[in-house]
Amino acid sequence: MEILAFGVQADERPLIERAFAGQHAVRCLDVFLSEDTAPIAAGYEIVSSSVNADLSGRVLRILAAGGTKMIAQRSTGFNNIDLPVARELGLTVSRVSYYSPYSVAEFAWTLALAVNRRIVRASNRTRDFDFRLNGLMGRDMRGRTVGVLGTGKIGEAFTRIAHGFGMDLLGWDVVQNPACVELGMKYVDKETLFSSSDLISLHVPLLESTHHVIGPEALKMMKDDAILVNSSRGGLVDTDALVTELRSGRFAGVGLDVYEAEAGLFFLDRSLVAVEDDTLARLITFPNVVVTSHQAYYTHDAVGQIIDTTVTNVADYLAGRRSENTLSPQE
Repeated sequence: MEILAFGVQADERPLIERAFAGQHAVRCLDVFLSEDTAPIAAGYEIVSSSVNADLSGRVLRILAAGGTKMIAQRSTGFNNIDLPVARELGLTVSRVSYYSPYSVAEFAWTLALAVNRRIVRASNRTRDFDFRLNGLMGRDMRGRTVGVLGTGKIGEAFTRIAHGFGMDLLGWDVVQNPACVELGMKYVDKETLFSSSDLISLHVPLLESTHHVIGPEALKMMKDDAILVNSSRGGLVDTDALVTELRSGRFAGVGLDVYEAEAGLFFLDRSLVAVEDDTLARLITFPNVVVTSHQAYYTHDAVGQIIDTTVTNVADYLAGRRSENTLSPQE
């Protein structure tokens, strides 16, 4: 059987081909799955999609009409998939429920330290042989308070690093993580976390209840010199509200690996065309903001685990098995 994989990055392609070798042929495309590209999948029973794929009801119907019966998404999040329509169409849909939490946690800390110590600005200066220190002063992390919104596997890994820095630990989640409590984390309500933290890092999934969890009210609660990091999902942050606060001179730094309107932008080269997203264009101009292109998960270890799990999900589908990764059909 030949599997069609959409949204395959150049670094990812040899890993996918190697993982499926001897089992199935795989055709890798660098284009992302969308309403425009879905017709390419006609005749393919199994399609693999990437994190920014459009799997709305319209796209799912195109895939089903073309003979697709199984969609293997290469990501943990699945807010981009219209699962009720998938179940209506009888499509099997799987995801990757687990991969290295250290990849994202370490990158979140990379962003936090980069904005705190003005690494991007310093690097740009030294490329021009400007070695002044003006405007590069940061702060020690030791003794300061970190607020971790979401203390699952990634949040726990982030917390362990914060503990190593000697920080005071605040957390919020619907369920407390005993490992974080053992590290000394105090669970508080979101309002206390926002108002008391010097550094806030987001590690919750994007759900209806968490959409714009960092909105105008939450931003107003934060310290003027706080650092905000989001390496989870762009929709957690109301970007327009964030820009408003940044324009007033607030926040020591903001590190964003995700953006709520990233579809059609991230993972693509848009350097030679006009950027029509005024909010993103304004966001990038702030000297205390670092924006990266949804790369927190992008380590050899994590991508390897994602692909291995995708191979297993395909094998489970062909054998008629369900697993914790199966989103559709429901039991």
